[in-house]
Formats: sequence, C-alpha cells, structure tokens
Amino acid sequence: MVRLGDVATYINGYAFKPSDWSDTGLPIIRIQDLTGNSYQANRYNGEYSSKYEVNNGDVLISWSASLGVYVWHGEKALLNQHIFKVVFNKEEISKNFFVYQVENILEKAASEAHGATMKHLTKPVFDALPFYLPSIEEQRRIAATLDKVTDLISRRRQQLDKLDELVKARFVEMFGDPALNTRNCPIVPLKECLTSIESGKSFVCSNESRCGKWPAILKLSAVTYGKYIPNENKALLDASQFVESMEIHKGDLLFTRKNTPELVGMAAFVYDSPEKLMMPDLIFRLNTNEKCSKIFLLNLINHRCFRNFIQNLATGSAKSMSNISKERLSNLKIYLPPIEYQNQFSAFAVQIEKIKTTINSSLEKLETLKKALMQEYFE
Repeated sequence: MVRLGDVATYINGYAFKPSDWSDTGLPIIRIQDLTGNSYQANRYNGEYSSKYEVNNGDVLISWSASLGVYVWHGEKALLNQHIFKVVFNKEEISKNFFVYQVENILEKAASEAHGATMKHLTKPVFDALPFYLPSIEEQRRIAATLDKVTDLISRRRQQLDKLDELVKARFVEMFGDPALNTRNCPIVPLKECLTSIESGKSFVCSNESRCGKWPAILKLSAVTYGKYIPNENKALLDASQFVESMEIHKGDLLFTRKNTPELVGMAAFVYDSPEKLMMPDLIFRLNTNEKCSKIFLLNLINHRCFRNFIQNLATGSAKSMSNISKERLSNLKIYLPPIEYQNQFSAFAVQIEKIKTTINSSLEKLETLKKALMQEYFE
C-alpha cells in the first residue's frame, strides 16, 4: 500500500468567473457537469494558466459536495474549483485501474468527509488515503476485468434509455406535439380530469433512510427526475407518527409542487412501492377521473415540449426554489384525447415498463458484481 498522494499530482481548479457572453471562450467544468445533473453553459474568455486546461481523456476528481472520479469526454475546457485534475507523473499506472480504485476509495471516504451541509475532503486527508499499487501488468489485468463488467452495465443503461425514448416517440406518434395540439384534441382545465389533489405532510425525520419496514417519508428526490425512487426516503423518528392516508400506493401519480425552476412540477408514476412510505409536503398526489389516464397525464406533464406550461405555473421570490399551488395546477390547460387512445398508450407504456424491470434486475446484479470485485481487488 502507498498513499494516494504518492501516485500522481492533483491540480486543484480555479474559481473562473464566466464571461458576459457564453458563446465564446472555453467552457468551465463544474461538478454538475461531471455528475450529469446539468449541462455545460458557462464559458470563460480571459487569460488563464495552462495548468487549469482540461483535455479529452483527462481524469478529474470532485472533492466537494459530490465526491467522485470521472474521465472527461468533451472539448478543451477549464477546471473550476472543487475539482482536481490528475497528472500521472509519479508512478507507472494504468488510468482505468486508477479510476476504479479511486471510485472505491471515495465511496468509503464519503462517510468520513467533513462538512455538515456540503461534504468535502481536505487535501491532506485526500493525499493520505491508502492506495493499492501492484505491478503494471497486474493493474492492467484488474482493469480489463472491471472494464468488461462496466461495459455490460453501460449497455444495460443504454437499453433503458432507448426504451424511454421509445415511449416518448409513441406518445408523439399517437397524440402529436404536446405544445401545439397538432391532433386538435379538446382543451380542458386539469381540474376536469381530477377527483382530487392530495397534499403530503411535514415531519421531523432522521437524516438517514429507513431500515426494513420502519415508517418513512419520501424525499423530494424520490420524484424529482420523473421516476419513482422509493429508496430516497427519511425514517420517521417516531413510528406512531405514521399517517395511513398519506401512504404511497401502487398506481399513484406523484407531482413535485416545489423545486428548482428547472425541475419544479415533475411527475412520477408508482408502478410498485414498499409499504409505509408517506408523501412529504413538497409532493402532491393527483387522482384522476374516468376522463384521464394517469400514465397519459404523466407523460404529458414530463414531456420536454410541455414543460414550459408547467414551469409557468410556478411562483416564488426565491430563485433557487419555485412553488406550484393547487389552484394554479387545477387550472392548467391540457389537451385531452379520447380515453380509448389514452388507454392504448398506457398499455404500451406498461409493457415497456415490464421490460425495463427485467433489465433493471440484470443491471442491479452487474452493479453488485462490480462492487464485489472492487472489494476483492482493493480492500
């Protein structure tokens, strides 16, 4: 074992101030651009030191907020603060071997990271982390094995993405452009399609997810990205606080009433759910009547061409969080195709979801295998 600081040089980024014009200069790499939760928009058009330059294939490590290791795939860019660029100038080392081991190291180090609201690793702590450094031949052998598993994981994720795109394409094929109503369907306020909009509740909870079937409340992130993620929850401190009427059930359509301006008003359909999970006060449950299929409404709300109508419902003075009231949501104008067509589309979406369930099962097994291999090689 050696120290992580002994195997390479780590160049910390700089707090580049974006230029007033965004179509010139070099893009500034932020942590959001590495994690996939954003897109590259900020550019810098001034002078800079070449040490902050990032090129395609460079290894980057985010050491604050979201700990992770990434290989940059993109145009020449500039390194923002809270990110290390790795320069392999100390030891003979396989880049892929390094990335896999640092991924494993950071996962363990996250629990020891400093910062109550923003986790980060100090440079001395980072440099002192132990690193397994076998011969270059052994490094390549280990990396080749992990590459095979990683490639299979990537293929499964691509399959899931393609199935999502298939559902979106089928939606447009059947109902046309959601923003233009190209099929000339009747336009109605959403309240004509609902029996009720239910609100969640707010509780003082643990910061940790629940264990087993202990009662818990969903985090906003359980719905934020348009897919229901029941593991995103916080355990109740007192099990007696559980409110049965607020429990999530199979077949529910959930809607985020409060979030950032870009993500406010996303919806998720509950194809299945473990018991004793409740809605938080930041999420609505939309109960539809016989005029409207929940899965049709889900795909309309989340469709990129319809998002502007949803976001325009939001109010609030804070730029970071927007809020949609029941009243404004109830009066949202939607187009309403015949229910038989909605049901045809819903049946198609349900079949695709069954295929995705099978792929997700395979994906989970591959991810478990990868973790087991990394523990075997690096711990």
